Amino acid sequence: MTPEEARRDHWEMLRFLAVNALFGAGLGIMVAIALIWLDIGGLGTRLGHASNPVLPVFMIAIPLGLTFAAAVTASAVMLMPYKKKKQR
Repeated sequence: MTPEEARRDHWEMLRFLAVNALFGAGLGIMVAIALIWLDIGGLGTRLGHASNPVLPVFMIAIPLGLTFAAAVTASAVMLMPYKKKKQR
């Protein structure tokens, strides 16, 4: 494998992982929105009555987004298609 092919391969892998991380973060934020919207455990009601609900929403959404991003990225790494590169 030439250095240029190796560089292109690394960029493809990084792009693959970044897409999966963004998908996981979006999924985590959607779960946080669903928790608030469906009022699971009275969360939406409590946030509705809070004087400043922005900070608690961020404290729920950001860790969920990071956790889901890490989980989806880890599963992508484990399921990453590996092609054996042969030098010709």
